[in-house]
Amino acid sequence: MKKLLILGAGTAGTMMVNYLNRKLNKKDWKITIVDQHKTHYYQPGFLFIPFGIYNEKDVIKTKKQFIPKGVEYIEEEIELIEHDKNNVVLKNSTNLSYDILIIATGSKIVPDEVDGLKGEGWFKNVFDFYTFEGASALRDKLENWKGGKFVVHLAEMPIKCPVAPLEFCFLADWYFTKKGIREKVEMTYITPLTGAFTKQNCSNVLGYLMEEKKINLVPDFDVELVDEKDNFVKSYDGQKINYDLLVSIPTNMGDDVIERSGLGDDLNFIPTDKHTLQSKKKENIFVIGDATDVPASKAGSVAHFQAEVLTKNIMNFINGKKLLKEFDGHANCFIESGFGKAFLIDFNYDVEPVEGTFPLPLVGPFSLLKESRINHMGKLAFKYIYWYMLLKGLPMPGISAQMTKVGKKIK
Repeated sequence: MKKLLILGAGTAGTMMVNYLNRKLNKKDWKITIVDQHKTHYYQPGFLFIPFGIYNEKDVIKTKKQFIPKGVEYIEEEIELIEHDKNNVVLKNSTNLSYDILIIATGSKIVPDEVDGLKGEGWFKNVFDFYTFEGASALRDKLENWKGGKFVVHLAEMPIKCPVAPLEFCFLADWYFTKKGIREKVEMTYITPLTGAFTKQNCSNVLGYLMEEKKINLVPDFDVELVDEKDNFVKSYDGQKINYDLLVSIPTNMGDDVIERSGLGDDLNFIPTDKHTLQSKKKENIFVIGDATDVPASKAGSVAHFQAEVLTKNIMNFINGKKLLKEFDGHANCFIESGFGKAFLIDFNYDVEPVEGTFPLPLVGPFSLLKESRINHMGKLAFKYIYWYMLLKGLPMPGISAQMTKVGKKIK
């Protein structure tokens, strides 16, 4: 019997195990999935926790409940990927051989990459919101915070969900307004980018929104250090931004096992064919989600579109057929703008976010690159889609893996 091994039972790994469990012949293939953590987090929900919109029950379930029957599920840390031997060594010294390997080990924040960030001020007046612990600690801090210099800091790209830092700023503006202390809060967003966002069309719109909401934008800020004694963030060119409360989006990196195994780049992301999702290291290794180095957003929607393409390519690889170059970098993201409204963007490797309707031409019901209440409702509804459809690999009518230009105002 041949063996297909999946490393990581987060969003991407869970989708793949559900897709392939329905596709592979059980008499010919054994599927095993490995993850060291019990808890499955709905990571997009972390954005809402600091503002009391979501709580623990909204974002936490067990990973095991999404693994289909008949699949071997191992809860253990991965020590090493011996790609030259088609073998994976677990922390408990168990060896798992494979014929096909799918790496879905994701990414994580590494605050230690910024000098001084994770010091005595960590979870006191310096926070992240990219972890459940960080988002929860920040919620507790904001409940009694009276105002001052509120700084949101992006360390470097790439990061999970590139729009999340801006969404956080917009929700913070709404939150402080609702609490009646907005005039006591000086909000600043500092970023290494030249604008508010990576995509220029979107950056133009969101940059204007930041100006409208009186959020100071400091671009081209390459952070050198965080001084927790005198409460300032310093760039390599000597610029200093003072804070009373700092919310940081630290450096994001791939899993440590990728570095130990010699499979990744400087940030532990795995060199991957951006269209087929096959590893550039070895032909029987495939990579999906945040673990890849492909120039697409590290977001749940991207993992979903990748999973559809990768499932086809796994089956083609097994059957000796040519791999399909079908993944086009497709991503779509709701962007919370505060006060019960949101934007929606839909783009790929070649097409920037533009105006239009989604998912149906003219009908929508969602508007692209425009602020609306129904987009906000779509953002909230996605939580249910994630738990009950996306993870289980169920079809989502009207939404294809490849981005469609129909319904978009593309010049």
